[in-house]
Amino acid sequence: MFAFSSTALLGLALLTAPAEAAERAPLPTCETGTRHIELDASAPIRTPEVCIRPELSITLLFDAKLARVDVEGRERFRRVELATASLTLVASDALHDGERVSVTVYFQDDGAPTSATFMLVVHPSQAERQVEVSRHERTLASYRQGEQQARAEAQQCREEKARLQAECSGQGGLTGLIENGWLGKTGVVARVLKGVTSRSADPLEVRDVISYRAVGPKRGRVAVELELRNGGTVTWTPMGAALVGSKREELMGLTVRSLEPIPSGRSQRIVVELNAAESEARGTYTLNLWAGEAGSGGVNVDGVTFP
Repeated sequence: MFAFSSTALLGLALLTAPAEAAERAPLPTCETGTRHIELDASAPIRTPEVCIRPELSITLLFDAKLARVDVEGRERFRRVELATASLTLVASDALHDGERVSVTVYFQDDGAPTSATFMLVVHPSQAERQVEVSRHERTLASYRQGEQQARAEAQQCREEKARLQAECSGQGGLTGLIENGWLGKTGVVARVLKGVTSRSADPLEVRDVISYRAVGPKRGRVAVELELRNGGTVTWTPMGAALVGSKREELMGLTVRSLEPIPSGRSQRIVVELNAAESEARGTYTLNLWAGEAGSGGVNVDGVTFP
């Protein structure tokens, strides 16, 4: 571990470019809190997609009794527990990012619809933990709960938007770092990560991983920078990233720079950063980088720590 002057963080300011369109099916939008799905037998609807992560449980709650369940690739689930009106699933590590598996439940009574199918999508970083499925008309209390949840999420989005606008509208260079309250008297501390390992389904090579921490009088900032070489025959376009801890906790509010396509045989620097106080972002993390909108075809970097 060694200390840099305040100018060290300037190397993290890479430009963001639009990503190429993905050929694979796009990832669904993952909802926080309790998700509500209504089944309508009178009008065919698109199969609901639900975000899952390996080793994290998801529970589907129904307003009618269940008879049985069919799970595609059941052997790749560590737990499939069918109760009177609920289904709990825990996927194993045999399911990889971007994979889709279907689950169909069958109801005991003769009401319509007699069954319901859901598409479970393995997301690189997010998971929905509880889903309430209504075959009949939802109660007023259920609608009120959904309205309160939507208001809370909207307020969170407004706060995040205001924060990003404040950061983007500020001064550049050292002045911007000082105004954002990221720099203290100790400047920026950097650490060259020697013990990291990478796992990739594509011919991607990770080089020169460096992590940074800056703690100022108002708040702090951490970042991890790496060089990614595309050893394949086709262009690889990074689309997103996640930092996941040993207990599968995820660091929120990540900013990724740069998301430019990496041609075959070329390399590119990628920086992932986020706000973090001096006591936060401690421990060892896995950096997940994925390509396209399908969340697959990426690389996982284990052993990421911050100064």
